[in-house]
Amino acid sequence: MSLDQQTNLSPDEIDGILARHEAGVLSLARADEPYAIPISYGYDTVDGRFYLRLVSTPKSEKREFLTSSPKARLVVHESVDDVYRSVIAKGTLERVPTSELTPERIAQYGDAKRPLFEIWAESKRDLDIQLFELVPESISGREVRVDPDEDTQ
Repeated sequence: MSLDQQTNLSPDEIDGILARHEAGVLSLARADEPYAIPISYGYDTVDGRFYLRLVSTPKSEKREFLTSSPKARLVVHESVDDVYRSVIAKGTLERVPTSELTPERIAQYGDAKRPLFEIWAESKRDLDIQLFELVPESISGREVRVDPDEDTQ
């Protein structure tokens, strides 16, 4: 397999990928320590924001990262036949306080699928569910087309 063509995606193509999908990998960083998790998200193509409902347990590494307003990258990708596309949004993950929730803002979280409580070893009362927004400082996408008939050496 050889790389045949790589191109940047247009803003409309990026919006299309983000609207088509509901899951990605969220990477967080503090100082020199990274943390990455698969997440479900909602995306508003009008305001370019991501809406996330994140669950953590009292002693989880995730909770430690979430309390620090970490730098974040959200990666969403897809592949169809021999075409691979990816989108990377970079920004700061910000917790949304309960006092700032309005019916319109809450509606944005409708596309972020609720976490599956069945996967947690802790009881539900020990889980902390918080709402976050990621307003990207930058967002980029690319497409890679691969020619499956060529051999690599």
